Amino acid sequence: MRNREEAEKRGHRGETFAALLLRPKGHRILGRRIRTHAGEIDLVNLPVFGPVCFVEAKTRALGRDTAEAVAPAQRTRIARAASLYLASRPQLQARGARFDVIAVAGFPRHFKDVWRADD
Repeated sequence: MRNREEAEKRGHRGETFAALLLRPKGHRILGRRIRTHAGEIDLVNLPVFGPVCFVEAKTRALGRDTAEAVAPAQRTRIARAASLYLASRPQLQARGARFDVIAVAGFPRHFKDVWRADD
């Protein structure tokens, strides 16, 4: 149980760090830990130009491949949750959606447009 709690705290800190990383880039954070019946989205943000960004923050040990960190089933779940999020906000639907990953390990890295909802 203790390991689970520690992992959750580490994940929450990673999400906070990811949000802090995006703000100077001009992204407006629309929500954190957004829950839908399809699943949870770590961060939803809106850049000055372009689509709404749905971000998965991954806090991993150094050397882990970020692409491996978001499994296909998790990508599908996040895409469904994003679809529900946009369906309830018609003003954002026209901007489209992008799925990013922020790796929070050592030097943080922002991977843009990692996958498409129809992948």
